[in-house]
Amino acid sequence: MPESPRQRRVADRIREVTAEQLGRRIKDPRLGFITITEVRVTGDLHHATIFYTVLGDDQARSDTATALASARGLIRSEVGKSLGLRLTPSIEFVLDQLPQGAHRIEEALREAAQRDAAVAALAAEASYAGEPDPYKNHDDETPEQTAS
Repeated sequence: MPESPRQRRVADRIREVTAEQLGRRIKDPRLGFITITEVRVTGDLHHATIFYTVLGDDQARSDTATALASARGLIRSEVGKSLGLRLTPSIEFVLDQLPQGAHRIEEALREAAQRDAAVAALAAEASYAGEPDPYKNHDDETPEQTAS
C-alpha cells in the first residue's frame, strides 16, 4: 500500500530530528559515524522504523547499536516535541543492510567482468575447427549439383 503524503512528511521530520539529535545533543562515545538512511512510519503513525548505516567494522556497528538503544527515549521525546502529534510514535533503530548488499553486488560484477575478459582473450586466440563458413550457399552450386 503506498504511503500517504502525511506519512512521508512525518517520516521526513523524524529523520531530520533524529539526525540533528545524533549530531548535536547525544555525546555518547560509543556512537560511531552514523547516517540515517530512511525512516518508515506505519499508516496510523504509531511506530517509526529508523534505518541507519555506520562507517566502520562490526565492533563500531555493535557499539553504535548499543548507543542508539540507550538514547532511544531522548530521541523519541524530541521527536514528540517536534511533531506536535497527539501520540508520539514509538521508534525502532534498524541497521540498514543496503551497503553490504551493494558491496556484494559490486564484487559479483567485478568477478563477472574478469571472467568475461578471460573468455574474450580465449576467443581472440581461437580458430575455427572446420571451414569458416560451414553452411552451403546455393549461389556457389553448379546446375549439375542441383539436378541430382
